[in-house]
Amino acid sequence: MNETKEMYDLIGVGVGPFNLSLAALLDEQTEVDALFFEQKQQFDWHPGMLIEGTRLQVPFLADLVTMADPKSPYSFLNYINENERMYQFYFLQRLEIPRREYNDYCQWVSNQLASCVFGHRVTNLRYIEDNEPYFEVEVLDIASEETKGFRTKHLVLGSGSVPAMPKSFQGLPEEDVFHTADFLKHQERCRQSEAISVIGSGQSAAETFRELLKEQQDHGYRLNWITRSGFASMEESKLSLEHFSPDYVNYFYQLPQHKKDEIFTDQDLFYKGISNHTVTDIYNLLYEHSIGQDRVDAGLQVLTEVKNIESKSNAPGYTITCQHKQTGETFEMQSDVVITATGYRPYVPDFIHQLGSFVEWDEEGRYKVEPDYRLVKTAETPSEIYVHSGISHTHGVGSTNLGLAVHRNKVIINHLMNRDVYKIPDQNIFQQFDAPNT
Repeated sequence: MNETKEMYDLIGVGVGPFNLSLAALLDEQTEVDALFFEQKQQFDWHPGMLIEGTRLQVPFLADLVTMADPKSPYSFLNYINENERMYQFYFLQRLEIPRREYNDYCQWVSNQLASCVFGHRVTNLRYIEDNEPYFEVEVLDIASEETKGFRTKHLVLGSGSVPAMPKSFQGLPEEDVFHTADFLKHQERCRQSEAISVIGSGQSAAETFRELLKEQQDHGYRLNWITRSGFASMEESKLSLEHFSPDYVNYFYQLPQHKKDEIFTDQDLFYKGISNHTVTDIYNLLYEHSIGQDRVDAGLQVLTEVKNIESKSNAPGYTITCQHKQTGETFEMQSDVVITATGYRPYVPDFIHQLGSFVEWDEEGRYKVEPDYRLVKTAETPSEIYVHSGISHTHGVGSTNLGLAVHRNKVIINHLMNRDVYKIPDQNIFQQFDAPNT
C-alpha cells in the first residue's frame, strides 16, 4: 500500500448530498485541507428513481449551500444562471424542482470540487496514537486496483443508506423481484410482463405505481398496489414542517432515548407519507383510465400484509401470500414482477466496527452521537468522527431531510474550525416545542 505523508484536516467517506454540501462549503475555507472519497464514478443520487416528472420534496432553497451562504457560487440559482435557464425557471413558478434536475445540479457542483474524488472506495481505517493522533484511511482506486493510505486528523461519515429488502424477497431473480431503488434499471422488464405488484405505501411506492399506471394502457399489464396501511398523504402543513428545523432537532436531542424512540415511531407521516400532488396524479390517472371501461385493471389493496412470496412451480411468475390485517383472511395474488418499496436502512461500513472500543454504541447497536454530530468516543483524543447518517434515533425525524443538511454542516464546520464561521440563530420557527421557562 502506498501511503501519503500529507496530513489532511478532514477526510469524508462517501459523496452523497450531505458530504457534497460539506465539501462545497469547505471549498471557501482555504485553511481546511479536505478530501472526500466516493466509490461511484460520478455523483448519482438514487439513480433508479430519477423518474421523469418526480419532484424534490423540499424547496430548491434546500440546495447544497444556500441555507448557509446564499452568495456561494455553488447555489442552485447560480447553477440555473450558468446554464442560461433563468427565465425558464422564473416562468416555472415552482419551489419544488425536478428530482433529475437536483441530481444534475449536484453533478455540476461535484465536477468543480477538486476535494471530491470519485471511483475510490474507503476499505479500512485505523486510529493511530502518535505525537499527533490521526486516522489512517485505506482507499482503493477502483480503476487501477491500487490501494493508497491517507492520514487525517478527523473523519466525516456520509455513507448514506441501502435498500431494505425483507428476507422473504431475497434470493429470487433480481430482474423479477426488486426494490424501487432499481426501478428504472428494470423498467423494460416491467413493460414486457403480464402482471406487476408494487408493495409498500410511501412516496417511492406511489411514484413507481404512478409511472407504471401511465404506461399501463400501452403495455397491457395487470397492476396491483399492496399496502399494510393505506394511502396516507404526507403531513405538509407549514406548522408541521417546523419539525424539520434546528429548533426541533435541539428539543428532540435532549429527550431520554426511550422517549425519542417512542416519539419517532409515531412520526411516519412527516417523512413516509405520499405527497399530495402524487396522490392527485394517481387518482386523475385512475379516473382517466375508467372512462368507457367496465373497470380499471389496477387493484389498490389496503390493510394487507404480505406474508410470503414464492416462485410458481409449473409456470413463470410468483404467488404472493397475503393476510388482511383486520379480518385475518388469507388470500393469494399472482404476479410476474414484484417491486418492493420497503424503505432504506442506514449503512454502517464494516471498518467502523474495526475501530473496536473507540466508538460508543447504545443497547440497540446504534451510534451514540453528540449534539454537534460527533460520535461519542471512549477515549480522550482530539481526533473526531463526524457523522451524517444513522442518527435519526438521536437527532430526530429531520436527520435525512435535505433542508437540515446545510444546518448540520454549519455546526460541523464551526466545531472543526473552532470558531463561528457560520451564525447559528437561537430561534428559527414560530412554535416552541419545550416547556416555557418560568
